[in-house]
Amino acid sequence: MTITLTRRGLIRAAAIGGGAALLSGCDRIVQNPMARAFFERAEDLTMAAQRSLLDREALAREYSESEIIQPQRPNGSISPRDPDYRTMAANGFADWRLSVTGLVERPQSLSLDELRTMPARTQITRHDCVEGWSCIAKWTGVPLAAVLDEAGVKAGGSYVIFRCADTLGREKYYESIDMIDARHPQTILAYGLNDETLPISNGAPLRVRVERQLGYKMAKYVMGIEVVGSFAPIRGGKGGYWEDRGYEWYAGI
Repeated sequence: MTITLTRRGLIRAAAIGGGAALLSGCDRIVQNPMARAFFERAEDLTMAAQRSLLDREALAREYSESEIIQPQRPNGSISPRDPDYRTMAANGFADWRLSVTGLVERPQSLSLDELRTMPARTQITRHDCVEGWSCIAKWTGVPLAAVLDEAGVKAGGSYVIFRCADTLGREKYYESIDMIDARHPQTILAYGLNDETLPISNGAPLRVRVERQLGYKMAKYVMGIEVVGSFAPIRGGKGGYWEDRGYEWYAGI
């Protein structure tokens, strides 16, 4: 618990140290020397602490309904420009499908209705953004582990890559987690927020919730999942859009 509180405190201190420019977006944080130095020092310590001191299935804190005191603040993009995404959004995502590919026995193409028929999990958790803010919300979705089991992960499948519809600059957003976090009980593909359909600003039709990590790991507008043995050959080789630009890959809290 001490490690978690200290890390969150340092995140907020880094945000405050960066001033208003830092709080304007994740790209500004990468340019902030204090934040960069913190990320570089923190990753190995945080991952070692979580993996050695905590049970692999240790849960992030869950809250009561009464502690939801404001709407979930969006993080990152709020409306993808991708024309295919916009077409699907206009049709209520009736034509949207989640692809599950890579090192799997049975590649999948799942509709929202198919995901909703799978066993669901609802959790009230706190979203901690690297920009220094946090927000408690209620999320509903299918455990990622259930989707992976449906596809059947092959030997050597060590990481899950999330391919997304939103574009930052000229690149599609992407993220990754390892199989330990992918199979964590609170790691879900969320399609519901606060008992409503997930809004576009919060990542509709599907976003990732990895409750023991910082917000930028929780990819929005997920279009596909790819199981890989290594993320080294993918784009910048660091495992995510922001990681390729200096963020830590393991963003545990």
